[in-house]
Amino acid sequence: MNKDQLKKLEADLWSAADKLRANSDLKSSEYATPVLGLIFLKFADNNYRRHEAAIHAEYSKLKGTRREKKISDIAIEKCGFYLPDHARYEHLLNLPEEKNIAKALKEAMKAIEEYKPELEGVLPKDEYAALTRTDKTIPQQLLRTFADIPADATGDLFGQIYEYFLSEFARSEGQKGGEFFTPRSVVRLMVEIIEPHGGKVFDPACGSGGMFVQSAQFIAEHRKELKGSESGVYVCGQEKTRDTVNLAKMNLAVNGLRGEIKQANTYYEDPYQSFGAFDYVLANPPFNVDDVSLSSVEKDKRFNTYGIPRNKSKVKKADEGKETVPNGNYLWISLFATSLKAKGRAALVMANSASDARHSEADIRQTLIEQNLIYGMLTLPSNMFYTVTLPATLWFFDKAKTDDKILFIDARNIFTQIDRAHREFSEEHIQNIAIISQLHKGRREKFVQLIDRYFAAGMERLIENKAKVEPVSAQLLEVLDDTGGKQAVGELVQQWTGLAKLKTHYAQYQEKHADETALDKKNKAQQQLREAFDPFFDALHEGLKRLDKVVRQHEKQHASRVQAEGKRNTTDRKTNALKGALEALHTEVKSAESFYRHIHWLQERFPKAEYEDVTGLCKLASPADLKEQEYSLNAGRYVGVVIEEDGKTEEEFIDELLSHREELLSLSRSAAVVEQVTLQNISLITGES
Repeated sequence: MNKDQLKKLEADLWSAADKLRANSDLKSSEYATPVLGLIFLKFADNNYRRHEAAIHAEYSKLKGTRREKKISDIAIEKCGFYLPDHARYEHLLNLPEEKNIAKALKEAMKAIEEYKPELEGVLPKDEYAALTRTDKTIPQQLLRTFADIPADATGDLFGQIYEYFLSEFARSEGQKGGEFFTPRSVVRLMVEIIEPHGGKVFDPACGSGGMFVQSAQFIAEHRKELKGSESGVYVCGQEKTRDTVNLAKMNLAVNGLRGEIKQANTYYEDPYQSFGAFDYVLANPPFNVDDVSLSSVEKDKRFNTYGIPRNKSKVKKADEGKETVPNGNYLWISLFATSLKAKGRAALVMANSASDARHSEADIRQTLIEQNLIYGMLTLPSNMFYTVTLPATLWFFDKAKTDDKILFIDARNIFTQIDRAHREFSEEHIQNIAIISQLHKGRREKFVQLIDRYFAAGMERLIENKAKVEPVSAQLLEVLDDTGGKQAVGELVQQWTGLAKLKTHYAQYQEKHADETALDKKNKAQQQLREAFDPFFDALHEGLKRLDKVVRQHEKQHASRVQAEGKRNTTDRKTNALKGALEALHTEVKSAESFYRHIHWLQERFPKAEYEDVTGLCKLASPADLKEQEYSLNAGRYVGVVIEEDGKTEEEFIDELLSHREELLSLSRSAAVVEQVTLQNISLITGES
């Protein structure tokens, strides 16, 4: 299943499940648990199905011998689950409607827990009865919905579907949803920068466990680099909300992760004896908590090693012993630093305000800087989270860093707008930002490897898109049957023939530089290759620009004809088809060019394939720089400001401008009608003619 197919499957499953929620009386938070439980059940059944033949074969082989085992023991050894017949997905799916499906699901979940003790009390049970309060068929309809997940789907696919549903539930819950979910793209960036390569991973505010899942996926993707060293992770999570703990435990099970999640209030409980215990710490803790008891944390070495945040004013006698910490942000920051082993690394999400916080917090920050614990600071764009609209900051710790500088990255201008209120990083954004850290560490080979991957993906995309251009061009010619239209379309098709020459350039580059070890030489060859592609895209944009003008002229002529005939000015079906085809062409060109835009972005900023300070993006700050800025950790103070282009081509800008013009004209016409009706009504009411 490719990326687009998975995206469609996720969207279809969510749409079907969410429509059913509309027929219930449940909030999203109540609905999430039973729905995610069914995704888990389908995963368990798929996993069991793959091992079923081997399970029964071994059971038959050992039956009647001294080594005889229960079939449940054999199943757990082979696939981690035992599912008795009444817990199988197919059995539940095919139960007749008159049966109590909610009760059957409860019994199935109890059976899974019976044979997998670590899930005891975790899976939803009574929640299925709650689904039937307004519509008794909802559980069965949900079973049918998730039956669409392919029978050969593996844990990776289930993990992605599970995470997609978590994100959608978080989005629909708004403020509350953010308590258990950190957007995947933010977690991916954190993991790419701290690079967990096996060991113990700690998240003291673990929510639904997304940090752990991304850590495991990073390790799987980079396994070749580990060269036989221990590559697994053991995860330890804490979360104070019981329902969220259950979501996280299911998430670990769906993704096949080793570890444990415990219900605990991190301010007052330390179930893992965390001081100096972990190789990696990743977390998105709650911001600006102001009700933590001072007496409970001030003697705890997890929090007091670098100083305790205190109120600047003296406490009144009547309030002695009842004091609270003014802001919990630096309790979390201290906890991450103290939880690391001697060579440990950490990444955490923190409120932007903590970077410049004053008084006792400024003293803690200065101590952390002077003890050389902070590796880097990264300012995120606004609207990346469901709970925080203002920019947050990522803090990175590295107890084994080899220099005394701090890497500052300002990523506020790097994002993809996914809807009006939310943004995310694309996979390429994540790699482009993470490569800054790799260059800082002197890993120049990673930079040229990334450029190579972009060239390979870009060439593949170009070949795909060329195949789509001719059918779209044929659609255009059905409407643009005049000489100018035919010429513009013909020129655009002709420009795509230039791809053959680029394929030759690319093949020659691969032949000469595939095994190139001299990084400067390879970097130069990559720049020359990119320069060969620039005229091709320039010509495509020029062709689209001419075609845009032809289409606008066609639309204008149509409007004039209609007006001359005294008819209402509406866009005809052919013109609509024309505009749709043109939009498709723009999309294809933009898609084809996307990887080359990323190559441009990287090569313009790091032309030597080595780290350098880039105004508005990154700065390696020395102790003197930090002292001059009074130990602020606000990236904007160090990297400076540059006005970024909006990335729009001229034709996109004109198209958007014309769209605004049409909207303005439409609103003006509507306003004139409303004005006329209002005046007539006033005349009628007042009796004036």
